[in-house]
Amino acid sequence: MSSSLGVTAFVLFTTAAVLTLKEVNMLVTEPYMDEPFHVPQAQAYCNGDWAYWDPKITTPPGLYFLSFVLKKAVIFKCTLPTLRMTPLLTLVSLPFALTRLFCYHQRVRPPASLFAPTLDAVVGAFFPLVWFFGFLYYTEVPGLLSVVATFVAASQERHWLAGLLGLVSCTFRQTNVVWVLYAYASSQLMYLRFRRAALGAPPPAKLHDPPALAAGPADVPRSVWSLVNVLPDILPAFVPYALVLLVFGGFVVWNGGIVLGDKSNHIPAFHVPQLFYFIAFASMLGWPVMLTAEGGVSSLLRAVRERMFKGRRRTLVTALVAALMAAAVKLFTIHHPFLLSDNRHYTFYVWRRVFLLHPIVPYLFIPGYIACAWMWFLRVGSDQTILQSLLLPVCTLPILLPTPLLEPRYFLVPYILLRAQVGEVPTWGLLTEAAWYAVVNAATMWVFLYGEREGGIRFMW
Repeated sequence: MSSSLGVTAFVLFTTAAVLTLKEVNMLVTEPYMDEPFHVPQAQAYCNGDWAYWDPKITTPPGLYFLSFVLKKAVIFKCTLPTLRMTPLLTLVSLPFALTRLFCYHQRVRPPASLFAPTLDAVVGAFFPLVWFFGFLYYTEVPGLLSVVATFVAASQERHWLAGLLGLVSCTFRQTNVVWVLYAYASSQLMYLRFRRAALGAPPPAKLHDPPALAAGPADVPRSVWSLVNVLPDILPAFVPYALVLLVFGGFVVWNGGIVLGDKSNHIPAFHVPQLFYFIAFASMLGWPVMLTAEGGVSSLLRAVRERMFKGRRRTLVTALVAALMAAAVKLFTIHHPFLLSDNRHYTFYVWRRVFLLHPIVPYLFIPGYIACAWMWFLRVGSDQTILQSLLLPVCTLPILLPTPLLEPRYFLVPYILLRAQVGEVPTWGLLTEAAWYAVVNAATMWVFLYGEREGGIRFMW
């Protein structure tokens, strides 16, 4: 992939980002949505008032510390427009980290220069949720950048650096501790897959980890059980991550729980359908990468059909999975008060006009959820082992299952990590993906900026 094409795309990306922030600051002159909580807190830190804490804030103060550091480095006042530069700077830095992430999964050498992003990395940073929250004083983009940086350091076997960056990522959002463990586990699975015994050393213990698309149901428990054999090889690298867990555990004990501040509105729940919503979200926004599957869309759909219905056994399994999902929809669907009352988010209208259209509607999506899950598995599993392919879904469970609110921001990090696992996409596929993102970004930003309703209501993700 031409590095010059990536640099050109990055210049266009950065220019568009700066112009978009300028427009946001011109039209949205007062803190909006969550900004009324974040902005005063950051301003208190900028003024040296380290004892102040708004009890309604539920996330750690990493965003405010970052703004404080930038204030000292660049010497600016902590006004709303300048504070919004914090997520903007992390947004334009993201392609450099994503370049290393994408190249790692594609197993290709990244560009020699740290400041030469690849085209797919720039397109990844253009993902609609990343782009939108790059212009508001929110934790999403800085948190994503720190997670990606943690993963990149772990993939380079710089585990102490990865532990430090992972600890930083937890200061943006507590649940990032899961992605710290994901970074460690992913790096070790890749190490175990491609390591070679040193000359004269005894052969390494064998991990049963067959190619994902060739694996059968019996291979999964066998692969998990075989992890015991390789623990002596991978535990030394776990030390930095164990220290992160120790610090995080100390925080939970001190705080009396994971959530800071307003715990009453963030009570964990067992929200199984949240996993289904994520699959639907990922497929609606990530469909362009399916176009580039080997053999094209028709081949991919044929493979999905075979996985779901080829033979009596697979048809029976599909029916059983669908029945379990229907039971989950029936028993664990949550009508969150915020989702039902806050008409400033697109999910309010999706819920009311789609899911509440008729009691049968939520069940009609189940075959689509199953088909989309298979499409992603086939797409990312074409060049991965079964454990590598299952690791991300397993780590996504503790992120999404306890969250009672349908909120697309919770899908951001899992989607980017999922997208990164897709093998190399041809240039035409990346341009299609970029064009789709551009359409979504233009529509959502236009509605947010120019579709203001009475009472200052602006629609957003």
